[in-house]
Amino acid sequence: MRKLLTLALGALIAACSPHQKPAEYTLTYASPYPPAHPFSQADIAWMKHVETASHGRIAFKPFWSGALLSSDMSMVEIRHGLADIGLITPIYARGGAHMLRVQSGFYSGVQTIADQVTVYDCLAARFPEFGKELAGLHVLAVQGGNFPGVLTRSKPVRSLADLKGLRLRAQSDAIDVLRALGADPVNMPMGEVYSALAKGVIDGVVAPADTIKSLHFAEVAHHFSTIRFSRGAYPARAMSDAAWRRLPPDLQQLVAASKTVWEAALDDQILKAEKAGIDYAAGHGVEMLSLPAADQARFDALYNRFALDQARRLADFGLKGEPVFHEAQRLIAGGAKACPASQSGVSP
Repeated sequence: MRKLLTLALGALIAACSPHQKPAEYTLTYASPYPPAHPFSQADIAWMKHVETASHGRIAFKPFWSGALLSSDMSMVEIRHGLADIGLITPIYARGGAHMLRVQSGFYSGVQTIADQVTVYDCLAARFPEFGKELAGLHVLAVQGGNFPGVLTRSKPVRSLADLKGLRLRAQSDAIDVLRALGADPVNMPMGEVYSALAKGVIDGVVAPADTIKSLHFAEVAHHFSTIRFSRGAYPARAMSDAAWRRLPPDLQQLVAASKTVWEAALDDQILKAEKAGIDYAAGHGVEMLSLPAADQARFDALYNRFALDQARRLADFGLKGEPVFHEAQRLIAGGAKACPASQSGVSP
């Protein structure tokens, strides 16, 4: 009996231990991706960091695989509280994110994911239009990415001429250049691409090599051409303003300071995923192809020309895109190491 009492008392003490206290703030997190996806692995690493750094005051309840969020309405859904924090995709937004979507095509010549994020942060600090499109959201992480190529079902792309007639899913910044080369580009959320490839609705997808494995595209597509699409960064994880205001100032500061942790975790997972995708392709029937250097140079010139056109077309929405384009190119030419010290935060 004494032994049982001792065990019961020990269990009671353990239950009352500070480590077992319920969190003061339980935040919901939502993503359209499953928990094993590289993006989600970075998300989990960030959540663990915040839980530890807050000494258990913050806990998370994640919802994966699109249980709460869609790809094209995620910004609106977070604003309205479907989840406290979530993966947002302004590049797929149906409206209200014109600058955020188009600016991702202004990064021609950028070399690394870290540089993509640096350039985005500098642009967002200088041009108020970025913040206006993010009203009601607190950005917790900016995401860059591996440089996309073209993954096709049955027709290999060995030159720019081979793009002619192909129906390709592509991000908005690549649509004009693909159309000029004779392709038939369409824009759709990445979560719909596997099914579209399997059914033959599209002939291929503009996507990085990591998707060969991470999104199981090797099952429905068999040729990957390393056409180097320049790409930029965009705000990719955000918290609703209502959830932000529920946190006390010290925890707001902790969450804000964890931005670099989340971005580093994303960078690490994205690079690992690219290597895994390339390695996976070798043993799963995906042919890896390279374009002639002259074709790549022609493609780069077309890409930048159409990026400037898209920047100018932002005037249709009352936005000044051309200064953003030129500033992005200036930052990249300078090595994208840091924002200028004199940056004023006011759009020209």
